[in-house]
Amino acid sequence: MNHSVNPRKVSALHAIALMFCMVLTGSSHAAGLLTPSNGQLAALEIKQHDVNVIIEDGYAITRVEQIFHNPHSQDLEAIYSFPVPEKGAVAEFTVWIDGKPVTGEVLEKNQARQVYESEKAAGRDAGLTEKDEYKTFDIRVSPVRAGQDTRIRFVYLQPAHVDTGIGRYVYPLEEGGVDEHKLSFWTANEKVKEQFSFNLQLKSAYPIEALRMPNQPQVVATQTGAGEWQMQLSAASSNQAIEGQTAQPGGNQAAFTLDQDLVVYWRHQAGLPGSVDMVAYKPEGASKGTFMLTVTPGDDLKPVTEGSDWIFVLDISGSMQGKYTTLVDGVQRALTKMRTNDRFRIVLFNSSTQELTNGYVNATPENVNHYSQTLMQISPNNGTDLFSGLKSGLQSIETDRTSAIILVTDGVANVGETAQRKFIELLQKKDIRLFTFIMGNSANRPLLDAMTKASNGFALNISNSDDIVGKILEAKNKVTHESLHGVALSIKGVKTSDLSPKVIGSLYHGQQLVVFGHYWGEGIADIRLSGKISGAKKEYRTQIEFPVSDTNNPELERLWAFASIEDMMEEIHSFGEEADIKQAVTDMAIEYGLVTDYTSMLVVRNEVFDAMGIKRSNKQRLQNEHLAQQARAAQAPVSNRVDKQQPMFSTPRASHGGGGGSMDAWMLLLLVPLIMSALKRRKNQ
Repeated sequence: MNHSVNPRKVSALHAIALMFCMVLTGSSHAAGLLTPSNGQLAALEIKQHDVNVIIEDGYAITRVEQIFHNPHSQDLEAIYSFPVPEKGAVAEFTVWIDGKPVTGEVLEKNQARQVYESEKAAGRDAGLTEKDEYKTFDIRVSPVRAGQDTRIRFVYLQPAHVDTGIGRYVYPLEEGGVDEHKLSFWTANEKVKEQFSFNLQLKSAYPIEALRMPNQPQVVATQTGAGEWQMQLSAASSNQAIEGQTAQPGGNQAAFTLDQDLVVYWRHQAGLPGSVDMVAYKPEGASKGTFMLTVTPGDDLKPVTEGSDWIFVLDISGSMQGKYTTLVDGVQRALTKMRTNDRFRIVLFNSSTQELTNGYVNATPENVNHYSQTLMQISPNNGTDLFSGLKSGLQSIETDRTSAIILVTDGVANVGETAQRKFIELLQKKDIRLFTFIMGNSANRPLLDAMTKASNGFALNISNSDDIVGKILEAKNKVTHESLHGVALSIKGVKTSDLSPKVIGSLYHGQQLVVFGHYWGEGIADIRLSGKISGAKKEYRTQIEFPVSDTNNPELERLWAFASIEDMMEEIHSFGEEADIKQAVTDMAIEYGLVTDYTSMLVVRNEVFDAMGIKRSNKQRLQNEHLAQQARAAQAPVSNRVDKQQPMFSTPRASHGGGGGSMDAWMLLLLVPLIMSALKRRKNQ
């Protein structure tokens, strides 16, 4: 195989690296300790920030421990804010009181806040984790004693994202800058004073060829065993040193700044089979179990060759500052990937809407260059009239040509129509696919996910720390290949219920299907995945076995509950808040220990929990999960594939790996941080 690098590609990557530098030096809002902007209250410090991530069995567990320090002579309250992770469910909040960890319990939101404020007013130790809709999780701790430290831990769960053979995990730190009210009142201290560490363990029964983190040249990734990888990133201030890391010279500088997302990629070996994997949890003697089914289709979706029309609807509102360069770079690269028989339109929106192209234009090199240069000259400003932008993009669609809308936004509609139901009704008037690039953290994912689902499209999340080349290639392969529409999953032979998602919609090239549900009994079940490709019916079948009992993954109960809550919240966002659905969300969140729009996690002294009659159900659930995690840590990676005897797919899964002597997408991704490191060295010379 020829591994020589084309100089033109290196030149292109040089430009990409420059784009990243422009983005990452732009203005942003970060995770950190909040302080009122008027500066009347003294600022607290983040003394230490340690992150430990375990990715196995199709989901990730992120454990964050922080030490807050109060350098002042009065007791103060600490308020720490961080972006809501994609499908992240907070499952633990622990505060060390009198040197001992006290775990939180989930209560109805108003009740939890009242108890916290009462304990705070009395000067007793208390903590509270709340969710600010889709934007942030806010952690409050009171008091941080004068001249002393306070230690906390929070843990969240989320499914692990794998697409076209590439896994992706994001530790979100760059707050999206979309909450104008919060930004007008608070400033954030995002500096970690003494010590920062990020440790990630990846366990996979499917072969992993590489593990990497862009934009962090000091990160160390090593393979520790068959199917086991570890990644470490650590930093210490000038007067601190931690194991394996030399203290930074040059005065009393912060160890780390929490202003850039940490994005981790891993690449599966090319040529792996399409598969069905299942993880189940069913305690001994229980009648009901919980399962997570992951379907990774074979590469049966063929490239589309006929010409298509592409409508780019681009957000140029003020909240896109710091993300706009990434937007333009992505659009430019999408345009250059078009075929000669493709056409495009570009619609821009902020508080108003304008069409940049004045109708469709052919995807010639001259037009691509002209409109790319024009986009670069635009400065984001004003509000976000997303509805009008989308409505303008839906105009002038020609029914005799395949058409798609590419929406690029941070997804916070605050001008004009903002009701989610109106967006759904608008999209249902046209037979068109909506493909959404969600920029940054704190975007209105519930709205954007509902819109793409209604149009049978898909949504991709993009961080400023992402490799934009890889994300564009990922999207390109989806919109230029056939898709499986009207997808349905049937399970017969074993009783199942409470499936999430309830409606699947479409599956695109390289896309996995993840389904949560409950089952009763045990034994062999017939699994059928059906849909249509270009109007022709397509069906895949296999048989799998549901276990009598399995206690390895108790976290599945929370993951199922969170997925079900998301389904109910989508209904609330689309049709309005109904008392029955709100109560169902609240009850489920309390039962499974989850922080939601309607529930919060409260920490008070153990005697206060007892005096108030608050059951320690989450404490018991955490103990069960910790025991299972300890048992899994001692095991080698376990295969969860359940269709080996009767494979559902006859072709290998889609991947970015490849031959043909050309440099594949992963090699492009690998070169970006090397070039950025070289640019940094050149700048420092």
